[in-house]
Amino acid sequence: MTPTHKELDEQLPDDARAWLDEALVEAAEAAEAARPAAEAARAAAETPPAEPSPYAAPLWELRFASAGRACGRHYADSVRTLLLVEARADSATLTRLYQQGTAAERRAVLLALHHLLEGPVALPLVEDALRTNDTRLVAAAVGPYAAEHLDPHAWRHAVLKCLFTGVPVDAVADLDSRAAGDDELARMLADYAAERTAAGRAVPPDLNRVLTLTGEQSEEF
Repeated sequence: MTPTHKELDEQLPDDARAWLDEALVEAAEAAEAARPAAEAARAAAETPPAEPSPYAAPLWELRFASAGRACGRHYADSVRTLLLVEARADSATLTRLYQQGTAAERRAVLLALHHLLEGPVALPLVEDALRTNDTRLVAAAVGPYAAEHLDPHAWRHAVLKCLFTGVPVDAVADLDSRAAGDDELARMLADYAAERTAAGRAVPPDLNRVLTLTGEQSEEF
């Protein structure tokens, strides 16, 4: 769960706390400034304005990029997520920040998706992260947004990706409910375990846990 602004204030040193307060004000101001244009475009059923030039990025986006330096790497994910929420970043902004960002910035975008978007429009970002072998990106990709919007086939492969890359399945949001009674997932898990065993390789410890969640009797591979 992402810490609240108040919780971060209690943990950050004075200089980082002041930086965060200023950054969140800038993000809120940008959100308010963008609202009239967005509402006018919706009312007129017009195409939203073109994406802003990367050379004239809003101040909060510059803060988004420098969050790790200002607040420390330990807090960077939480700080960036708060900035995205405060700025009310839309799907176009989230996509641009993901595509142009570092791995750390991409991770923050993934962590913020369920706070900002209701539909599946950002699934390409989740799918892109799941194609990588960056375990922190994979872990961020299987959060609440993926749990709500990935179709069964893609979700099963996301679970297998976690097992394959060593991402703890605790990262998979709604694992218990989505795995329950999933016979196809059980088959895929059993096949994967059999392949690993035949090759003389260890079976990931989490596999038996997920297999049990499907309702299948674990054979303790």
